[in-house]
Amino acid sequence: MPRGFYYLISAQFASGLADNALLILGIFILAEQGHAAWWAPFLKFSLNLSYVLLASVVGPLADAFPKGRVMAWMNALKVVGLTLMLTGLHPVLAFAVIGLAAAVYAPAKYGLVTETVPPALLVRANAWLEVSVVMSVVLGIALGGALVGWSESVVTDSRVHRFLSEAFLPTKAWNACAVVACVYLMAGVLNARLKHLSANQMMVPVTWQALHWRHFWKDNLVLWRDRLGGISLYVTTLYWGVGAVMQFAVLAWAQESLGLPLQQGAYLQALVAVGVIAGAWLAGRYFKLHSAKQALPWGLTLAFLLPIVAMTTHIAVAVPLLLCAGAAGGMLLVPMNALLQHRGRQVLSSGRSIAVQGFNENLSVLVLLGAYSAMMALKASLLLIMGLLSLMLLLGMWPMCRIIWRKR
Repeated sequence: MPRGFYYLISAQFASGLADNALLILGIFILAEQGHAAWWAPFLKFSLNLSYVLLASVVGPLADAFPKGRVMAWMNALKVVGLTLMLTGLHPVLAFAVIGLAAAVYAPAKYGLVTETVPPALLVRANAWLEVSVVMSVVLGIALGGALVGWSESVVTDSRVHRFLSEAFLPTKAWNACAVVACVYLMAGVLNARLKHLSANQMMVPVTWQALHWRHFWKDNLVLWRDRLGGISLYVTTLYWGVGAVMQFAVLAWAQESLGLPLQQGAYLQALVAVGVIAGAWLAGRYFKLHSAKQALPWGLTLAFLLPIVAMTTHIAVAVPLLLCAGAAGGMLLVPMNALLQHRGRQVLSSGRSIAVQGFNENLSVLVLLGAYSAMMALKASLLLIMGLLSLMLLLGMWPMCRIIWRKR
């Protein structure tokens, strides 16, 4: 791998660790404020909204400046969003600010990979990146759960805590949020070590034409109409929408079916991410760029596992099922991401193609999270929700898998 690549992995890990820990803390703060459980998905909804609304802007911005510097600026903006939440801004609105930073961070991160890693190593690089992303999810969720437990047990009658709670946000999570802010600052320091990778990138000056939504929409159509790019974009878009709902459905299922509190439910949710790490490692080992389409049947495996998970009421059975579901997702996502990034750079540019990818994937997240929140508000059963997710995956993946099997 190029020199400096592992600084990129480390910076991504630290930033993702803070993002996921903060999501659990955000759910805790919503509960503290007396909001209903169906408000929790709106944190993720708000976080991902910027990816859609700013899709025409983030790609050209990522291409116009040194990407390591852009990533450092965005980590600083995430700290601003966290600070706004602690000053009393509604958590959903504070997560919108954090989402703005994340929307610009993503094309800079993935663009840096596609510009500095040769195509022969792109699947392996994506496996490394996916492992770092998922490790940040695993440990971020675990850190968030631990910080929730710490917040519930911490003594809140100290002079500093009383002052902060009276002057700003009345919450037990002040110390926990300070830990998350420190992790964001550490990610910013690691971003400063990316000078070597940024020196190799191609920078394109920002123009009004490049920022125009019409220009972005043309980019979107170009990538969808590309044969390999369209297939990989379709799969990742479907996967991210389903995965976002799963993140909250597993928490709700752990509490309803297994009787676990939020802290332990977050640990159980992290098992899915552990499985994704295993799947990503196997995908990086056994798939090459030219064989990426052979990963599509793993989408069917994931579809069959979801309703089985929903019907499980024993933790001893739930653990291996969650690990298998995560592994199937990792085996599917890593080759598809690598193929999409390779084709995106060929037909567009690294930043613009990642912006198109982010737009479609996060639009899917918004639609499915909105539907999930509505079904939760209407008291729909988790079995019904998981069954619908499984049906979506089956209907989406089956036609493409049949095409691949016919060509063998």
